Formats: sequence, C-alpha cells, structure tokens
Amino acid sequence: MTDPALDAASYYHDFTVLKVPINDTVMPSMKVNVTAVSPPGAPHMKDNTCINVVSEVIYEIEYSGTSGIQSVSVQFKVSNISVNSRSSLQQHFTIHFWTRTLSHTLPRSGNPGYITGAPLLIANSGAKQHMSILRSESDGSCSQFLRHTVQFGRNMRTGCKISLSPILEDSNCSYIQQKLYKAFQGMNSAEDFAVTGSAHSTQAEEWMTILIENCSVEAVNCTSCCMVPVTLEIQILWTKVGLLSNPQAQVVGTRHLYQCQPLKFLNTSLVPVTTIVTFTDMTEWPEPPRGQPQMHWKLPFDIFFPFKISLICRRHLKMLCRAALSPLVRSPGWCFVSLPHVTAAISRSYLPCQRLRNESIRCWSNIPFITVPLSRAHGKSFAHRSELKHAKRIVVKLGSAVVTRGDECGLALGRLASIVEQVSMLQNQGREMMIVTSGAVAFGKQRLRHEILLSQSVRQALHSGQSQLKDMAIPVLEARACAAAGQSGLMALYEAMFTQYSICAAQILVTNLDFHDEQKRRNLNGTLHELLRMNIVPIINTNDAVVPPPEPNSDLQGVNVISVKDNDSLAARLAVEMKTDLLIVLSDVEGLFDSPPGSDDAKLIDIFYPGDQQSVTFGTKSRVGMGGMEAKVKAALWALQGGTSVVIANGTHPKISGHVITDIVEGKKVGTFFSEVKPAGPTVEQQAEMARAGGRTLAALQPEQRAEIIYRLADLLTDQREEILLANKKDLEEAENKGRLALPLLKRLSLSTSKLNSLAIGLRQIAASSQDSVGRVIRRTRIAKDLDLEQVTVPIGVLLVIFESRPDCLPQVSALAIASGNGLLLKGGKEAAHSNQILHHLTQEALSIHGVRDAVQLVNTREEVEDLCRLDKLIDLIIPRGSSQLVRNIQKAAKGIPVMGHSEGICHVYVDTDASVEKVTRISKLWEVRDSKCEYPAACNALETLLIHRDLLRTPLFDQIIDMLRVEQVKIHAGPKFASYLTFSPSEVKSLRIEYGDLECCIEVVDSVQEAVEHIHKYGSSHTDVIITENEKTAEFFLQHVDSACVFWNASTRFSDGYRFGLGAEVGISTSRIHARGPVGIEGLLTTKWLLRGNNHVVSDFSEHGSMKYLHESLPLPQRNAN
Repeated sequence: MTDPALDAASYYHDFTVLKVPINDTVMPSMKVNVTAVSPPGAPHMKDNTCINVVSEVIYEIEYSGTSGIQSVSVQFKVSNISVNSRSSLQQHFTIHFWTRTLSHTLPRSGNPGYITGAPLLIANSGAKQHMSILRSESDGSCSQFLRHTVQFGRNMRTGCKISLSPILEDSNCSYIQQKLYKAFQGMNSAEDFAVTGSAHSTQAEEWMTILIENCSVEAVNCTSCCMVPVTLEIQILWTKVGLLSNPQAQVVGTRHLYQCQPLKFLNTSLVPVTTIVTFTDMTEWPEPPRGQPQMHWKLPFDIFFPFKISLICRRHLKMLCRAALSPLVRSPGWCFVSLPHVTAAISRSYLPCQRLRNESIRCWSNIPFITVPLSRAHGKSFAHRSELKHAKRIVVKLGSAVVTRGDECGLALGRLASIVEQVSMLQNQGREMMIVTSGAVAFGKQRLRHEILLSQSVRQALHSGQSQLKDMAIPVLEARACAAAGQSGLMALYEAMFTQYSICAAQILVTNLDFHDEQKRRNLNGTLHELLRMNIVPIINTNDAVVPPPEPNSDLQGVNVISVKDNDSLAARLAVEMKTDLLIVLSDVEGLFDSPPGSDDAKLIDIFYPGDQQSVTFGTKSRVGMGGMEAKVKAALWALQGGTSVVIANGTHPKISGHVITDIVEGKKVGTFFSEVKPAGPTVEQQAEMARAGGRTLAALQPEQRAEIIYRLADLLTDQREEILLANKKDLEEAENKGRLALPLLKRLSLSTSKLNSLAIGLRQIAASSQDSVGRVIRRTRIAKDLDLEQVTVPIGVLLVIFESRPDCLPQVSALAIASGNGLLLKGGKEAAHSNQILHHLTQEALSIHGVRDAVQLVNTREEVEDLCRLDKLIDLIIPRGSSQLVRNIQKAAKGIPVMGHSEGICHVYVDTDASVEKVTRISKLWEVRDSKCEYPAACNALETLLIHRDLLRTPLFDQIIDMLRVEQVKIHAGPKFASYLTFSPSEVKSLRIEYGDLECCIEVVDSVQEAVEHIHKYGSSHTDVIITENEKTAEFFLQHVDSACVFWNASTRFSDGYRFGLGAEVGISTSRIHARGPVGIEGLLTTKWLLRGNNHVVSDFSEHGSMKYLHESLPLPQRNAN
C-alpha cells in the first residue's frame, strides 16, 4: 500500500500549524504540533480487502483570543474497502474551531485595545499625542492653549468663537483658511491615528492615515468665494473586537470632514466654530469587501475569515476529496486549507480538494468572535445553568402529554409548531439538535377512529340518530396498530414544519434491541453523526409498531446499561451515546416537585442533585405515555452520570411553551436543572424562606431591640472602617482594570470615611424614629358594645432590593428593613462584590445580638435578576435601585410581584417671569454644580429640562442662566419652541422625554405657568418638579396643580431625598400612585392589618330583629412614644 492518502499517519506527521499570523521567519515556538487521538493502524491488505482506510479526518483546533492557536488534534474514521474495478472512496475533512473561554472575556494582553473613556492617540511625524478639540473660555472665545481631550467611545460637541478682524486687512484667503485649520487642529496637525490604545510610534502597521476632506469651492458653486471652515466633524470607525492578538476594541478608520461657508456671509468679528466627534461601531458591517481580504484590512470579519465560517456555516469547514482506489500507483497531489497567514497541509488525494457546493464560503455574521463554543470535552456535565448557553449538541425529548391534545386523539399542532420554531432557531445558530418524540400512537388513534366511523354502514349511521352517532362505541384500539398508522403522518408533519425554516429532518425508529446489538448500535451512531454533519435534524422515536411489551430487567444499573422501555430512557441513552451536552425533557408539569404536583405542600425543585431521591415523593404517571416523573428522574440521573446535563420543564403551558427551549439554553431558571455540583451555600429560595422566618421574628421584637440592632450596625460602620475601605479598594481596582464603569458609576462605587460617617448618622436617625413604627395603631373604632376594631401597622413581608454600583445602599436598606420588621433579600452588582460582602457580614453581626441573623440575606449565587423576579410565592415587594434601564427591566420581568420605584427621573425646573436673578443663579448652581450635573450626573433627582418663561428671553436673567450652564460645560439641547426663537440654536432635542444622566439638559420656552404645568404632565415622569418665582400666587398654583411625587418652590430638585427629608435614609423614590410615593422610608415599608376584639359576637345579633346595634364610634388613639 503505497498511497499516503489512505494512511492516517499522513495527516499529522510532517506538518505543524502556526499559532498566530506572522510575516517573517517562522520560529520553533510559533509551531503547534498535531496530536492524533487514538490513531488507527496502518492500512493493509487482507485477501481482496483494504483494511484501515481513512474515510474521515476531523481536526479540532483550540484557539485563544490573546495567544492564538493553542492545540490541534485529529481524529479518524476508517473503512474497509473491497478492491475491484468499481470500488471508490469518498473522504470527508472537517475542521472545528473552538475556545475554552469566550475571547472577549479574556484578560487584556500586552497590547490592549481602546478602553471607553481613554484618550485617543494621534501622531505627527512620529510624535505621539492625545487627540484634542476646541475649548472655549468663559467669554465664549476659543482658547489658544486649553483644549478638550477626546475620549474613546464618547461623542462630543464643542463650540467657541474666533475673531478674524485683526487678520483680514493684509491677508489672503489661503492665509485665513490655514489660520482656522490650525485653530481646529491645535498646535500640531494630526496625520495618523493609532489603531489601539498602546500603539508604538515606530510600528507603522499600528497606525493608519487620517482621511481629511478640506473646504471645496466647487461644492457650493461659488468659484470666487473664500471658503473657510466653520465646523470640523471627526468621524471615527471602530469595532468591539480587534485583531487575533488584540481581542479588545480598536479603531479601523478616521475621517476629518470640514464644513465650510463663504467668508463674505460671516460676521468676521466673531465667527462661531464647532467641532463634532462621533464614534461609529463597525462590528456590524453591511457588506464585506469583494474577493480575498487584503493584508492591511482591519475589520475583524476578514481577519477571522475561517472563524466566521465556523460560526454561521454549520460551525465547520468541510472539504471533499475523491480518490478512485486502484492497485495502480498514481502520483499523489497535495490538498491545502488556507487560513489568514497560516497554511497547513491536511491531506493528500488524487484530485484537488473542492469545497462542497452547499457550503457558502462568504458567510458573514454581526459577531466577530465565536459566541458558542464549537466543541467541548465530553465526560463532565455543566455545573451551573449559566453554562448551558455553551451547549453545542442538544437532545429535546417531547413527552406524549406535550405532543398530544387533551383528548389524546390527535396532535397539539400549535404547541408542536412552536417547538419546531425554537429547535430551528437553535439549529440555525450552529448547534446540533436532535428530537426524541412521542405522538405516533395518538396520531394513529385519531386516524383509525376516523376510519372506523367512515366504515360504519349508512344504515347504522341513519338508524343510530345524531346523538347516538356522537356516542357510538368504538372498540379499544391496539397501541401497535395506532403507532403503525401514525408514524408516517407524524413524520410528514415534522417535515412540513421544518421546511418552513429551510431545515431538513430525518426519521429514525429504534427498539431496545438496536442498543443491545453492538453492530446495530454502531450503525445507529454512524447514521446520527452523518445526519448531524449534514445539518439535518434527526427525529427519533421508539418503533412502537413492533416493540415488545416491557419486561423487568437490569434497568439503569450504571452508565453502560439502560433498557429502552419508553422515550425517557431512549432520550437518555441517545444523549450519552452521542456525547450530548444537554438533554431537555419536556412534560406537562413545571419540573420536579418534592411531592406530587397539586398537593398542598408541593414545591418545585430548582436544582436536583444525585442522592436527593429520598427527599422526593413521586406520584402517578402522566395521563398519556408509558413513563412518569420517576422514570424521567431515573433517566435524567443516568444521563447526568454519563456527562450530559439535563433539564426537565413544562412544554404545555401556553405562556412559556413558546420559548421554553430557548430560555433553557439561555440559562434562565426554567424547570428543574440536574447538577452534580452542590453549591456551598443555600439556594435563593432557601434564602427567601430564611428571610421570611427571620423577618417574622424581627417584627416580634420590642421596638427598643430593633433600634438597638440599628445602633450596633451604625457603630460597626465606623469601628470597622479600615476593613470596609480595604474591600472597597479591591472593587475599585477591579472596576478600573476592566474599564467597564463610567466615571459617575465609579463615584457611586467608591466609599470614603466621610461617606461611612454620614451613613452612621443616617442609621442613628432611623433607629431614633423607629420606636413605634411596627404595631402602631392608626385607627380605632367601636363597632358595638364590647366589640372594638383596630388598624395597626405591620411589615410587608420579604423585600427584594436590587441595586447597582452602590455598596452604601446595603446598610441603608438593611436598617430600614430592620426598623420596619421586614425580611430582606439583597442582590448587589458584581462590581461591588467585596464591599457588599463585608457590609452584609457586619449587618448580620448586628442582627445576631437578638438572634435574627437570617432576616437579611445577600444573594451571592449566579441568579439572574429575571429569575429572582419570578419568585412570586417567596417575595412580596421588589425595590430596584439603579439606572432607569434596570428599573424598566425589572418592571417587565416581575411576575405577580409589585415593583416600587421609578423608571425615569425627568425632573423640570420652571423659571417664572417673576423670578429674581439672585435666586435663579444660586439655585441653578446648587443643582447643576454640586448636587447634580457635576458631582452626580446620573442622579434620578437631577434637572433634565429647564422651562423658561417666554418674557425672560433676551434678558440679563436669561443670559446669566446660559452663561452659567456654558461655564459648567453643560451641553444644551433646544426644545422646538426655544429653537424657533434663535437664529443659530444648539442641537434641537430629539425628544422632550429624555433622562440624560450626564452634563446635558434641554431648554424649552413656555408662555405661562399653566403651559409649564401642561408640559410637565405631558413629558415628565412624576418625579420631582420645581418652580422658581417670587410670586406666591403663581407658586401655589404650581404646587397644587403639578401631579408629581415631589413639587418644590424655590428649592433644588436634589432635595428630593430620604436623608434630606429627615427619613434617615430611603429605599428609593417611588412615582407610583399606590402605597408609598416620593422618597420611601420606614413608613413606605409598612402595611396594615385589622384587629377585632369581641365577646361572643355574631352577625345575626345585628339583624333587623336582633338584640344589638352598630355604634361605629371613633376612639382616641393611644399616646405615641415621645422618644
């Protein structure tokens, strides 16, 4: 045997793969050897048969976003070929690219890309500097020395005025143009732009030329005009992912575009000039360049050309080589696979390799890096739900109750169509989907019943009558016959549904014998692998037309033995045989319960661990099918032991069946997840139950005892100051290293000695005011003699508080929950993990003095916020503390749990015509400089829209307001009416309903206080609104008519705060109209209950002829605690 194309050794001996693209000499350290996995022996002849001939070669290439290709392994499939004149061999080649960790989460390499907020690098003649743009002085003129530094990812707009008068007399047009160009560019004009944030000035490939478009005379059809630049628009194109050795954000193109005007149309004494910086993400590129990518091309979809094919085109590049077997020796040819800058010989063949016709080589995606691992080492199941999104090969088992209708005659077509849609979506993402389905018996039963009715004679139908015909007795149908009649129709239905998504399906019928016979088992395995390789969805079912009756055997006695008695065991067996990553079992219940579903104490088990079977009581089997929940659990545990993760969920519920499969793959808390890894601490459900029990004990304490706990917590905040600040320092360092938090969020995250002291003061205020919060009588009524009714305050129950980047929120909310006797679940942002951990530890230490340590729980598991919002039986109120987007997401995700908060803080300040200059400027500086836009621009009680009375336009008061905003670098957006009054207005606002959360605000003009109130009602968020005026009558009209949670007169919007209101602290600001509104303190965390004390009273005594009469007398309330 002389042909190397048939020998496995030819595919891994003699060549290596390069780690990363290089241009010069290949160093030994850059080479990666190819490792063969269980290589077969050399081919040899036995009689007239060629043994061990290579029929398929599968390469597994592991790569890293920072270090390039890490390893290459190869596996083989061999065949035995009879050698004769008609023999031929078809060889298949597959390349899998995969990564252990998502590239965009890898630590930054020595050549990091740009970080949001970092300065941009430009160069002139090799000298590096930061890109900068125009900056104005306090009088509005352009500064000659100070300029704004351009920060990556942040759009900017600046403006100022340049005087041209001194240079006009003896200057020509070119000189004036150059003068303005220099003003725009600064001291040194930019020639090149750095691709990454650490580009070296000597490395030409790390820089790109800036495209500059200067003024064009022809563009304005004014050949005799002197065109001068008045606006510079800097357009920067960037991508979220860069080159292979640089997986961070990078710049891919820059253009300077000047907008010009004729000089004769300008007021040369002061020419307004503007600079605009815009960043455009080019990761989503509409059309790739034609032909092969060039070496200098920077966009990632060309740099990662093979990976793009892997992502979209079925996750692997296949090549087909055909070789005619013949005893004659022919000269072999080489077949190559070319990667960018990497060429590896992978096979030898008689004919050149050709790509399969059904593979589109130009497949593009919006995601430059692979987001789903293309392969993973089988043998160990996923430990957490969050890892399920990495599942590549998935089996979906559809139970009989899922597929069939409630009458068990026919299929649930709508439900089945939804399942097919979800499977198709995952298949088109590049996953390998398989379906184990029931339904043939039900479908056949429907058909056979129909045939029996049609076979009745006309006489029988006429004489039986309509009502009797409906109830005509139909003989019991044998299941095998039903299966035989229903198999073809069921498969035809699947084919028609999958065709709608351009996916082909194939049917496979199996029995238990197919797994016991080794040759049949290998054939089944090969068939399934071939179907998956061809992007076909296998639909597997037990061959119920010939299956023998179930008989006892050694079922589920280890990994190597499982009898296929139903589709549950079939799905488990296939999952392990095919080395499946995930098995999804859909039935008619939500998952696994600790007792039969429907019983009073039944609880859904979120995560089930091997060995927990003793804690579960199983009920009867489902209404249809052969298995029950016990069979499902046994099959699931067997599959889990074989390395396949399992989720059992409801596939019949109309509200979730349309997305249950995709939700499971996305890691959402759906059904019961089987895991071999037990968490170190309690589950979130257990934490909620602990918080409820602890809260009830807390509410039963004396007010002095609850106050003592809060005082103790206040003392711990100051006593343990160094430990708290040390933990907070770790959070800050990690946040800065990752570069994911904007400056305002970093300020929120930061703790200081002064902050801790302020926290302690606030907590002591809460303790002092909480003496009679719980159990306070707010109403007493004498219903009748010796029958008294009281309404008293009680805790709400269990609170879930979700907060971002604010560790100081934890002790504040904990103190309010303790004072109000509520159990508390806390979910903080991961960016404050260290700070939250120590603050929660101190809170539990304070609670321990009265034995209620469990009343406050910190959720540290991988629970998603959306999953927490579904615990409607364990949580009574959700309070989000964070961005408006967070609040909106929680309001949308909350299922049956009320949410207290506000989604937006669009606060208005109306400056009336009777406002004084001193008061306006003083108030404006208060909320603009200190409390809002400068110190805390993301505050929910910061000004977003400034309403100005029309009569104030072009007055000194109006000028002072504008000057103050300009000095503080507040970007102004003009409302429609305000813009109509201006010749050259700021950028017109896109919407009057925007919460900027930054140094930006909108200015709009109104004609009266009535119009101001109408504007606030139309565009506001009912948060906080202010009037500034000296007219008391106007002020009272505003206070009474504005329907917001907080309405102020001559005071800053920033006073809308629980601490400033004297509440000690707040859990948030509510804009809802039920229960609490405005800053929510202790009172907002209480509800009431009614206590009725009687003496053998019955309602019948109060009837018309009864002996008692209703009094309904109001009784005095008990004296409140003066302390």
